[in-house]
Amino acid sequence: MIFKIFRAVWFFSLLGVLSALLYVYADLPENVIVQQQGIETVLLPRDVFFYIVVGFLTIINVLVYVISSMFKKDHTFRAWFYGLIITFNLFFVIGMFLINAYNSDERFDFSRIGFVIYGSVSLIVLWAISWPIVRFFDKRASDQSV
Repeated sequence: MIFKIFRAVWFFSLLGVLSALLYVYADLPENVIVQQQGIETVLLPRDVFFYIVVGFLTIINVLVYVISSMFKKDHTFRAWFYGLIITFNLFFVIGMFLINAYNSDERFDFSRIGFVIYGSVSLIVLWAISWPIVRFFDKRASDQSV
C-alpha cells in the first residue's frame, strides 16, 4: 500500500516539477545567470538552460522505471526509491525558483533563503541514508513474524 502512495506522490511531484520548469522558463531573461563570483559570470541562453534541466529531470525520473523493472519483487526498495526521486524533484523545483529569483530584476536578500536550498539537500541526504535503517527494521519485522 505504501508503495502505491509513493508512486502517486512521485507522479504528482513529476507534474509539479514540469509545471515549475515551464513557469520558470517563461519568466527567465534571454541569458540566464547560472553562477556569479565577483566579476566572473556564467551565462547560458535560456533555451540551453531549459534543455539541460529537462535532460537532468529525464535521467533522474527514468531511473524510476529502470529500478522498477530490476526490483519487481522488492516493494520496500521501490517505495524508498520513489521517495528518493521525490526529494530530487523537490530540489529541482527549489533550485529553479532560486535561479528565477536571481535572474529577476527585483531586489532579493538571498542570504535569508539559504536554509531552503540546504534543507532540500539535507532532505536528499537523509532519505538516502535512511535505506539501511528501513532495511534493518523490515528484516527484523520479517524475522519476528517467522
